[in-house]
Amino acid sequence: MSFTTLIGAAIGSAIDGASGDDSSIDGAIEGAIAANVVKAVIPLALTFATGWLVLRGIGKVKDQVFGTSTAER
Repeated sequence: MSFTTLIGAAIGSAIDGASGDDSSIDGAIEGAIAANVVKAVIPLALTFATGWLVLRGIGKVKDQVFGTSTAER
């Protein structure tokens, strides 16, 4: 179990425990799951954003080199 998962579990447990309705175990589980999802989603989002910026830059360079026709606008 990684440090991020433990932090997520602790935060989830604290949030769930604040309501006082039941035990905070289910909040800890949900927090740990959320932390692992975030660990997977952030690298994917950064990869997508980097690829999008590269393609946008390539398109601008292409337009500067070859020019754009009025039909494309």
